[in-house]
Amino acid sequence: MKKRIKMIFPVPMSEATRPLVESQLPASLMRPDIDVSFVGAGQVMTLADSYYDMALMELAVIEAGIKAEEEGYDAVCVNTVSDSGLSALRSRLSIPVLAPGIAAFHTACMLGQKFSILTMWPRWYPLYRKTLKEYGLESRLASIRSIDVRPDTEALLEGKEEVVFAKLLEAGRLAIEQDGADVIVLGSTTMHQSHAYLAQHLPVPVLNPGLIAYKMCEVLLDLGLCHSKVAYPSPEQNKDAAFSR
Repeated sequence: MKKRIKMIFPVPMSEATRPLVESQLPASLMRPDIDVSFVGAGQVMTLADSYYDMALMELAVIEAGIKAEEEGYDAVCVNTVSDSGLSALRSRLSIPVLAPGIAAFHTACMLGQKFSILTMWPRWYPLYRKTLKEYGLESRLASIRSIDVRPDTEALLEGKEEVVFAKLLEAGRLAIEQDGADVIVLGSTTMHQSHAYLAQHLPVPVLNPGLIAYKMCEVLLDLGLCHSKVAYPSPEQNKDAAFSR
């Protein structure tokens, strides 16, 4: 029987945006024994540019994750490097839950000594610092470098390749040459369109966080592993009525 993984994008997805988001998982790396479905979460578009927006994303992702388990999915993968709702869903659900930040940052530590995060704009810095502190990885961070370009949640990097890719490449080179990075992590799953270009032109591993998180979901399912309920204890009582489902 096929396994099913739900990929939860933390904001609503238009029909135009959906194929761009789904393209972060190349067909050549998909398995016939696993079905994957993408879903947009919540009712409002956010840019994760504030703690307020991050809280909205958390609520949207938690609600979508609860629904995924009710629908019979075998694993949930949160599709944002902010790892919105990860800990809460691990507490609430009994199926594996993964996210790009925890997956990519730990993979970077396995591949090198210091990693840098390449991101679109400085307003995302707080979300990286929050997750890195929670995971105890602050000492492994070489730097966070921004190209100071406002994110586009509809077209992602589509049509901006000529400008954005060059800026990301320059930021990556500076992270390596000046900051001491020996691994590069893309700072958003919405930046995946730049991955192949950067991986080709930079002399260190470049990690596509959404793909890494998805592949780690496959590994957990293959090995029959799930997060520890000692680390993420279930609530005494479920309070799902708090959501608008």
